[in-house]
Amino acid sequence: MDNRRFRKRTLFLIAYLIFALLPIYWMVNMSFKTNQEILSSFTLWPAEFTWANYQTIFIDPSWYSGYINSLIYVGINTVISLTVALPAAYAFSRYRFLGDKHVFFWLLTNRMTPPAVFLLPFFQLYTTLGLMDTHIAVAMAHLLFNVPLAVWILEGFMSGIPREIDETAYIDGYSFPRFFFTIFLPLIKAGVGVAAFFCFMFSWVELLLARTLTSVNAKPIVATMTRTVSASGMDWATLAAAGVLTIVPGAIVIWFVRHYIAKGFAMGRV
Repeated sequence: MDNRRFRKRTLFLIAYLIFALLPIYWMVNMSFKTNQEILSSFTLWPAEFTWANYQTIFIDPSWYSGYINSLIYVGINTVISLTVALPAAYAFSRYRFLGDKHVFFWLLTNRMTPPAVFLLPFFQLYTTLGLMDTHIAVAMAHLLFNVPLAVWILEGFMSGIPREIDETAYIDGYSFPRFFFTIFLPLIKAGVGVAAFFCFMFSWVELLLARTLTSVNAKPIVATMTRTVSASGMDWATLAAAGVLTIVPGAIVIWFVRHYIAKGFAMGRV
């Protein structure tokens, strides 16, 4: 009976992995083909293996600048989100004040709102302030969604730390900044890693705000990938290569924070 269950679970896991990895494999497969081969035949691997599509991305400024722009505003957003969320999460986890639960719920409702709702206000505001087509514009717009998520994640980790640690540190003469950075922050580094991961991934894959609030100087790679149509048609091969390179940063971040994410699942905040 146990062997049958084991076989069923193994078969189910194998089928799931094939289903999940097949689109990724097919995109990698297309990235090493020519457009002519992609449109004319159905093959499981390239008949004429080529690196030309990746060379196009690394040589053409309109392509590689998209990756640079994305990394800039994603990095800015992640740093600011954590800087704002850490003290806010500490306040929610350690203090009780009038309307604290309502404010916390209001933060989460911002995260649940579709980005399209805030598109027009951001566009009007940034146009007035002269922030259109800048990295900081996209980074600040994404704060509206990433800060609530980071506060929610960090508050769960902080609530798991006994309050006696705070009191003992104050009795020993620690100032709050010294206590927070030398004692408290190392205890919640798993939460910081999880929050940073989700902030990074949202900003990296978000398209609507990033595409609308930029045009040339700060245009991200997700916007560049939606504008690959030319007079000769869709450049499927280059688009596939760009997709493969777009997955790489996220995979690297997941590799470094994979243990923290597991702890986040264990604590019920992920």
